[in-house]
Amino acid sequence: MASRDFALQMAGYGLTTANILYRMPDHPKILQSYVWQEYDLHPGFPELRKFLDFWVRQLEGPLHAVTVAHSGLIKPAELKLLDGEFRVH
Repeated sequence: MASRDFALQMAGYGLTTANILYRMPDHPKILQSYVWQEYDLHPGFPELRKFLDFWVRQLEGPLHAVTVAHSGLIKPAELKLLDGEFRVH
């Protein structure tokens, strides 16, 4: 049986990382950073949207900015020809 992560990648999901800046509830002039990472679908990012909706509803720190990076991990292999020979005994 394939892992959950591999099954998601085969379904088109890619590793998504969000750097979330939010204001501290007790000190609103101070920004705190939170890194969220999960497999998600580009470009709609439904998993990230669910997480951010939860944040807005349930957590006290108001969001300031969200920066998103996404990578489709299943892609053709990158091969490079090398001039040389390797022997394994």
